[in-house]
Parts: sequence; C-alpha cells; structure tokens
Amino acid sequence: MSTEVWILGGTGRSGRAVAGELVRRGVTPVLVGRDAARLTATAAEYGAARTVVAGTVAEMATEIRRRQPAVVINTIGPFTTTAAPIIQACLPGSHYIDLANDLAALTVVFGFDTAATAAGRTLVTGAGFGVTATESVVVKLCENRPAPDSVRVNMVPSLGMEAGTVGEALAATLLDGLPGVPGGGRYDGRRYLNGRLVKSRIGSDRENLRLPDGTHVTTASIPLGELMAAHHASGAPTVTSASSEFPSSPLIRAVLPIATALLTITPIRTYAKRKLATTKTPARPRPRPHSWGHARLHWNDGTTLEGWLKLGDAQTFTGAIPAELAHRLLTTPAKPGSHTPAALYGPTLAEACGAEYLITT
Repeated sequence: MSTEVWILGGTGRSGRAVAGELVRRGVTPVLVGRDAARLTATAAEYGAARTVVAGTVAEMATEIRRRQPAVVINTIGPFTTTAAPIIQACLPGSHYIDLANDLAALTVVFGFDTAATAAGRTLVTGAGFGVTATESVVVKLCENRPAPDSVRVNMVPSLGMEAGTVGEALAATLLDGLPGVPGGGRYDGRRYLNGRLVKSRIGSDRENLRLPDGTHVTTASIPLGELMAAHHASGAPTVTSASSEFPSSPLIRAVLPIATALLTITPIRTYAKRKLATTKTPARPRPRPHSWGHARLHWNDGTTLEGWLKLGDAQTFTGAIPAELAHRLLTTPAKPGSHTPAALYGPTLAEACGAEYLITT
C-alpha cells in the first residue's frame, strides 16, 4: 500500500506551505503540477520525494488513478470544478483533502459522502484557516453538550500577501458565486434557519467585535464554507457566518447588488474573471499580530458560550492543517465519508497546528 502524499499545485503558495509542514512532520511529499522546471526547483528547496508533471486536472486525475497515492491534497481552485474529478480519481485508493472555503465547493464534497463511505475513503474539505479556525471553536464549545439552538461564527484572518496577480482560480472563486447551492440564487447570501439553507443579504448582520487583544474589527455576513461547517459540527438549526474580510462600507453595499446582477450574464462574468485574473496585487505585511476564529453559541435554556481560537499568520495555519490531516490519515484509521477538519478530529487538531483556545462564558 502506498504511503505517498501528493500535493496538487505543489509550486503555489499554499502548496509550498503544505510541503514545508509535511516535512516538519516527517512526511516527504510528492509535488504535482504543470511546470516541470518550477516543480524541480520547489522539490529541491522543500525536500520533496519526487515530482509528477500533469498539465490539467484531467491529467492529474489519470495519474492518481494509476498510482493511487495514500493521500491527495488538492490546493487547486476553483474547488467547485476541481474537487469532483479529483475525488472520483481518489475513491479507488486514496484519501482526499482540499483547502476549499466556499459553500459551493463544500456542497460538492459532501455530495460524495455515500460513495466515499462505501469505498472506505476519507474526504476532508475546508482544510484551511476559515473553516478550521471557526469550526474548531464550535466543536470545543459543544463538548459534552446537546446541540445549541443558534451559532454565529466570525472569521478574522491576518496574513501577509506576496506580490503577484490574482490568478484564474481565485478570480473564478470570487466571481462565480454559489452555483448549485440550495436556498437562494447564485449571488445571494445564505444562512441556516430551521436547519435549512435560506437566502440572506450579503453584508448583513454586521457586528463590531472586540478582539481578546483589545482591538476592534467589523464583521459582516458572507456565505463561506464555515457556515456549512458550523452547522454540521454543531447540529444547530440557526447558523450565521461572518468575516472581517467583507467590504462593509455603505458605498460597497450599495454597488454590490448592481455588480452581482451584471455577473449573472455569462459573457460579462467571463470577461470580469479574465480581467480580475490579471490584476496585480502588491505585497503587504500582516495587518495584525494574530488571526482569530470566533464562535458564539446559544442554547434554548438561556446558556450562552463564546470562544476564540488565537493563532498567527492565517496562511501558515492553512499550510499546517492539511499537513496534520495527512499525517493522521497515514498513521491512524479515520472515519470514511465526507468531513470538515474539526468535525473529524476534534478541537485538538487546531492545537496541534499551533493555535490556542480562549473560552469566555
């Protein structure tokens, strides 16, 4: 049986971060990508076992079926289009991990739950900062308690940015909206109400959060993967997710409905993705010393619990989570089916990746 861990997109920022964290855990990765020269250089820098050159997702899937590595880590977005073919290739012989953080992609992965269970394979989606940081707090607060009545999670990342371009994958993730997600249209927000996804307004439910270090941020509702993760992890019928990354100025909120209405027109959306992909982004330092995951849970007996997950750079954490997951999948049996990280391994997963819980009551 193979013990190889493949990183799809091994030369990208996330792929390199995962490779470094795997090596720290004594796991020698295999880097997979389309540029042979960059793969060779990255493999030498990070001590990878070898490289696999594959120019398309279809070619990667073919190689996965042929060689059946133990674990495949997918860092290639948009995950709404890459997850399904890679998972189908993994089911005969490989566990699967991805870094998705959008509702549409998590919906795709959870759609494979029955097939993965039957095949004895473990699929883990949302193995990055947003899902794992917020979901971990929810799981921590739910320990030895019944399902809460309502949950709100807030994602407050802090990460440095490399200079470069937005890229096709991120542009598609940002502009494609939520195709195939029940409860509303492609560019509507979402929340859980009575256990079902329903439409909400993007940018609503604004909250001024006082962070444990005494600083303040504003968060607003946005339908990212942590919404589904918090619902699955807690069993709460009412769930809201919010992020400090959403532009919450009155001007942006006024323009957003017009912009999303235009993006429903396929040629306009295609053009917008192409232009956004080539947009240059400057390097920038981390805006604050720490990143935070936050959750507030209410029970129908009047109990309220609140907690935080404190960590450093969100990108570093995003590298550590899939590496820790892969290490555990290699060394211990895991429950087959589709999962998010903390729902599968509990709150200790985040601690193993350098995070710390701060629980208030």
